[in-house]
Amino acid sequence: MNIKNICLGALALSMVSGVAFAGALDEPDNMAPFFTDSGMKTMKPMAEFKTAFMAMPMEKQEAMKKECNDAAMSKPHAEFCQNVHMLGGAN
Repeated sequence: MNIKNICLGALALSMVSGVAFAGALDEPDNMAPFFTDSGMKTMKPMAEFKTAFMAMPMEKQEAMKKECNDAAMSKPHAEFCQNVHMLGGAN
């Protein structure tokens, strides 16, 4: 019985913490305005990127800036983070 409770607890913890690991850069709804295609492979030109970024709520902008300043988080989003840094996202 104890092993069952331990396994269920571990499963519940992993499900709850899995949501916490998803960041602003991992959310398709946050990233879609910055790309020209639905597959999010082609970044919009800087002028359109800036317009989309400035139209976002300040909380989302700050979350993206924070993640872009984290080397591990920014690596898969290098091109995006480079644009964020040009807009003043680097500390």
